[in-house]
Amino acid sequence: MRTFWPRSLKQRLIAQLLVLQLAILLAFGLSFVSLLVLADEGGVLISPAPVEVAFDAIRRGPDGKLMLARTEEMGDVYARRPDFWFIARNDHGEVVQAGDIPAIYKGMAENLGKMTYSDIRDAGDPSPYLAVLRRRENAEGAFTIFGQGELMSQSALILQFSRFSIAPMLVLLAIVTVAAVPWIVNRASRGISELARETEEISMDRRNYRLPETTIPNEVRPLVRGMNDALHRLDQAYGRHQRFILDAAHELRTPVAILQARLDSLAAGPDRDRLIADCEKISALAEQLLDLQRLDANATPFATVDLVELCRNVAADLAPLAIDEGYEFSFEPRVERSLVQADATSLSRAITNLVQNAIEHAGNRGTIVASVEAGGVIEISDDGPGVPEAERERIFEPFYRLKPRDRGAGLGLNLVLQIARRHGAEMAVLSAPSGGACFRLAFGGGAQNRVLPSDEPRKSPATKAGC
Repeated sequence: MRTFWPRSLKQRLIAQLLVLQLAILLAFGLSFVSLLVLADEGGVLISPAPVEVAFDAIRRGPDGKLMLARTEEMGDVYARRPDFWFIARNDHGEVVQAGDIPAIYKGMAENLGKMTYSDIRDAGDPSPYLAVLRRRENAEGAFTIFGQGELMSQSALILQFSRFSIAPMLVLLAIVTVAAVPWIVNRASRGISELARETEEISMDRRNYRLPETTIPNEVRPLVRGMNDALHRLDQAYGRHQRFILDAAHELRTPVAILQARLDSLAAGPDRDRLIADCEKISALAEQLLDLQRLDANATPFATVDLVELCRNVAADLAPLAIDEGYEFSFEPRVERSLVQADATSLSRAITNLVQNAIEHAGNRGTIVASVEAGGVIEISDDGPGVPEAERERIFEPFYRLKPRDRGAGLGLNLVLQIARRHGAEMAVLSAPSGGACFRLAFGGGAQNRVLPSDEPRKSPATKAGC
């Protein structure tokens, strides 16, 4: 069900403040109108409207003297007040007059230059001596005008009040609400916005991180404390889970070693070979679980590592294995050196896993190429069937396999991905030029690593383009 108020807290605050201000303004206006009605102030205040109309009708005649023109508005004034009188005097002493000035005001009329403002009401009824005096300017100069006024009705008084009081207040409140209220709300909620950005720092690599409580409003602090407590409980549960896996992997190594020793003592035959293969699979699983836990401990500090030297050592170790499985193996560095900040042990394990993955899945034919590109890029490519594009993300999931295999535990590529993430590197699966798979590990773009300025292109022009 759709609610009336918007979902945004800022929008709700602004909308509610608008409604509140409008309600206060309406209440104030109604109270003032009620006061006017009850006090009957409309019969006390004087309107200068007839005098203002007369002032607007002042013209200079053909003879150069000032005169009062018979405008349509002046006709309306005379229609309401046939005895209307008016006198105006400019600063040059020129005078224009209409009607008969009451005797009691003749002295004032002779001294207009000494006065600026007045409202006069007599005690009679229907008040024949109502008068107003004002200072005004037009094209003919500055004038002091003095003339007959009229009582202001309640409706006129209310309209006048609305024009000069309520309307400006409404405009002012609207400007304040539209301009100032969003600024005030944004300023007040700045801590919440910063808190939302802080939540992006929470990840598996920073499980001990907690949200700050210093820059947020008091109303939000209990929620943040609850979130921090929940993160603490999750961190403890994750730690117990990791310790369990680590202990289980350690405990598994001893019986597996005993089992392997006993299998080696059995008579040769197909059953013995299958049991040994299964035992090796269990042993590989235990070792990979230990590798994952060692990586998660994140205890080894980064140091400067030469990717060319690292890959050369891995290639030297694994080339005999690849050749025994029916492959040709080639190490093709395209730079003299490629230095990065890394954990050499875990990174060596990642490259080893990529080469072993190629040996296992490339169909025991073709060439496996390990190369180091400029910019801190390592590529392991083969001539096998490749990885379908739809499966290129899933193959990094734990225990996921494209096809069932007798060897391996299904954690090798997941371990590679974890090592890449720890180093801030990007892991991608591409298609090799031969149609096989190409695994690319690229440093330099991550937040935790950068390629040191030491990549030196090889002087030999006989280099192949990477996948």
